Order: sequence, then structure tokens, then C-alpha cells
Amino acid sequence: MSKQTFLRGTFFLLIAGLITRILGFFNRIVVARIMGEEGVGLYMMAVPTLFLVMTLTQLGLPIAISKLIAEAVAQQRKDRIKKILAVSMTITGILSIIFTTAMIFLSPYIAKNLLTDARTMYPLFAIAPVVPIIAISSVLRGYFQGVQNMRPSSFSQVIEQTVRIVLVAVCTKTFLPYGVEFAASGAIISAVFGELASLVYMLYVFRKEKNAKFITGFRSNIKDGKKTLSDLLSIALPTTGSRLIGSISMFLEPIVVSQSLAIAGVTAIAATKQYGLLSGYALPLLLLPAFITYALSTSLVPAISEAMAKKDRITVERRLQQSLRYSMIAGGWSVVILYVFASPILTLMYKSDQATPFILLLAPCFIFYYFQGPLQAVLQALNLANSAMINSFVGSVVKIACILLLATNPKFGINGVALAMNISIVTITVLHFFTVLKAIQFTIYLKDYVYCLIVLGACIYLGNFIKHYVVFSSSLLVQTLSSISIVTLMYILLILLFNLIKKDEIIRLPFFKKIITR
Repeated sequence: MSKQTFLRGTFFLLIAGLITRILGFFNRIVVARIMGEEGVGLYMMAVPTLFLVMTLTQLGLPIAISKLIAEAVAQQRKDRIKKILAVSMTITGILSIIFTTAMIFLSPYIAKNLLTDARTMYPLFAIAPVVPIIAISSVLRGYFQGVQNMRPSSFSQVIEQTVRIVLVAVCTKTFLPYGVEFAASGAIISAVFGELASLVYMLYVFRKEKNAKFITGFRSNIKDGKKTLSDLLSIALPTTGSRLIGSISMFLEPIVVSQSLAIAGVTAIAATKQYGLLSGYALPLLLLPAFITYALSTSLVPAISEAMAKKDRITVERRLQQSLRYSMIAGGWSVVILYVFASPILTLMYKSDQATPFILLLAPCFIFYYFQGPLQAVLQALNLANSAMINSFVGSVVKIACILLLATNPKFGINGVALAMNISIVTITVLHFFTVLKAIQFTIYLKDYVYCLIVLGACIYLGNFIKHYVVFSSSLLVQTLSSISIVTLMYILLILLFNLIKKDEIIRLPFFKKIITR
């Protein structure tokens, strides 16, 4: 097995995440331009249901598998690894059958009575085939992450997005003549084929692993797997609870939004368009750095689990500090660029900047969101998944309550939904932070956060100055790219000047290691 260091594993996930984000944006641009705001709205109303079904099927097992396998590797127990895989495959296999059947039969009711738009039934039907595919993929990803080999997970992400973007234009255009609801279904079908291609690749890599032979002793591993099942569920259930709360919140969100806007006097079609602008145009841009926090979170669970198994608390704190600092740097850059250049970026991507007010409203608070992933990963690695679940529950209740309070008021309308998202994000992040602080009592380097705020302020000022007073070209594309490049360069220079990225961390990255050894 090819084990990688924390930084090296994170690096592979970062590169894969960057590529998939870029491809994902092309995917969203294609979908938005072909289907329009109404089609995007239908698509985004169905997607939360997909996330909910995925969460229920996976049952939080990827995190549990990753943690337990990391501990088994540290203890050199290959028999333990085989039992973990056998039990996990059995659980996800049974759940995928249950939820695929449920999706097929419940889709008409969910579309008509909960989402208040019967047309969402077709995208919901299209979701059903992806459930068993994701079930198997989740076990394999958990295994590779547990042995701290991030390459298969990284490459599978790129394969999934590549296949999706190749097919999305074909699928949406093929079904569009039948209506926007069928075009939205086509977009989801392309995602199904992407997930299938990703699974085929991971199965190919997995067959090369020695532990892949667990199939030969599958029955005995299942019979003797009660302890393994108990260990998996002790981590998986609280993790599922946390994700389930988020998924249920996402599932309820379009329902609550559509009902609240109806109370505020907004028609169903207008509400769908407004929600499409917020969730399909603004949020994907704000979630741009999420691939960095995902990479950090994925690498953190096995790294901290292994360190805790060895009782190495110094490594635990170092990994946490690194993750928070990188999240702050990545999130800070995103806030600067989107806050200053939201309008031209949206215009270039979607030929419309109607979502600009949402980005300006959400961006300042979204920097808190970028800390959530690493903090939650630490809680899971420290066997505090229950606390993470409670924090997520509080944040979700706060969000739904704020939507009901604000969105029903005609003065706020859809802006009330954006404000509710801000309040929820800050609530969950603060709760996670204090829970981690109580558990391991790490040092808070306020100087780094103050320096980062100075960098943010300086770059926002520079960006606004360039935007209003400097002309590079009459072309919007050239003007925007030139402005962003200068602000990004200044951001990097200031980050290095304030030593927010350490020299030894840069040197240890694979790219720089190769340069040094030449």
C-alpha cells in the first residue's frame, strides 16, 4: 500500500479538487446556459434529495472506515482491515437496495406535495440509479483514505467530473425539447455516469491491493464481525447524524423557502428562479475553496486517528493548526475575489450578474464556513462525532427558523434566506471551535488571524481601486483576469511576508521536493 504523509496526501487531494472544481464550473455554466434559471432551479431543488439519500446510504461509514483502518494499520492488523471492509460492504449494499426502491416510489409525492413543483419528479427519478454506485464507492474511498493513500480518491474525482462534463451538454440538449424538467433530469443522468466511471476506476485500483482478497473470507468475516460492526456504528451513527442533519436541512430548505416566499406573495415560478440564482449561481462560487477544506478534512481524520493511537498529541495539535491556517488563507482569497469582482465573474460565466447581491451578502460570513470541515474532522477523529452532530443540529434549526422568520417578510424575501444561511454558518463554526478547544486545549495564535485580516483589507482596497480606476482592456474577460491576477499576486506576497505559510511546509510539497533533489 502506498502511504503518504499528511501534506503529501492533502496535496494530491488539493490538485484533484482544483481540477474538479474547474470542471464543475464548466458543468454548471453549460447547465445554466442550456436550461436557464428555471431549469437550474428545478435541478437545485432535486439535488438536496440526492444528498439526503447519499447520506442515509453511506451511513457515515467512509469516516468510520478511514478512522478504524488507520488505527489497524498503526497496529499492523491486516485481519482487522478485512473485517472492516466485509462488514461495511454488507451494510451499504443492504441500504442501497432499500433507498433505491424508496426513491422510485416516493418521488411523485415529494415533488408534488413537498417541493410544490410536480416537475421535479423527473429529476428525482433520475437520482435512483446512482444510490448503489455511491454506496460501493464510499467504502472504497474510506479504505484508501484509511491507509493514507489519497491518489485513488483524487483521480476518481477527476474521472467523475470529466465524464460528467463530457455528457452533460449531450444529455441536457437531448431532453430539453421535452421540457426543462427533462433537461434537469439529463443533467443528473450525466452525474450518474460520472459516478459509475469513478467506481470502475477505484475497483480497478482496489483489485491490486493485498487486502482486496477479503472477498475469499467474506462469510467468516461477516459472522465474526459483531465487534467490528459495533466499532463502525459507534463512529458512523453520530457522523451520519451530523451529515443527516445537514442533508435534511438541505432537503427542507427548498421546501421551506418555496412555502415562505409564497407567504410573502412570491409566485411559484418566481420563487424557483430566485432560489436558482441563490443556490445555483451564487453558492457554487462561494463554495470554490471547499475543495481545499475537503482535502484537509479527508487527510486529517486518518492522520489524527493514527497520532492519537500512538498518543502523539504534539502531532495532533500541529495538524490542526496547519489545517485552520490553510483554511483561513484559502477562504480569505475567495472572499476578496468574490466580494470585489462578483458582478464581472457572474457576467462572464452566466451572461447575467443578477446573483451579485447574494454574493455580497454571503461572502463576508462565508469565511467561517471554510473552518467547518477541518474542525468537524478533528472532532470525528477524537471520537467526538456526537458533539459535531449536536452542533450541526443547532445550526440547522437556527437556519430553518431564520428562513421562516425572515423570508416570509416581504421586506426581506429571498434575501432573508441568504441572511439565514449566514447566521447558521457562524453558529456551527463557533460551536465546533469551542468544542475542539475544550477537547484538546490547543494554542490560539491570534497574531496569524490579525495578519490575515490585514491582508484581506489591503487586497479588498487594492481590488476596488483597480476595478474603478485602472483599465487594462475593453474586453471584460481580459480586464477581469488581469485585475484578479494582480490582486492574487498581492495576496500571495502579503501571505508570505507575514509568514502565514511556513517555508518548511512549502519545501515538503512533492513539486518542490523534486526541484530540490535535482
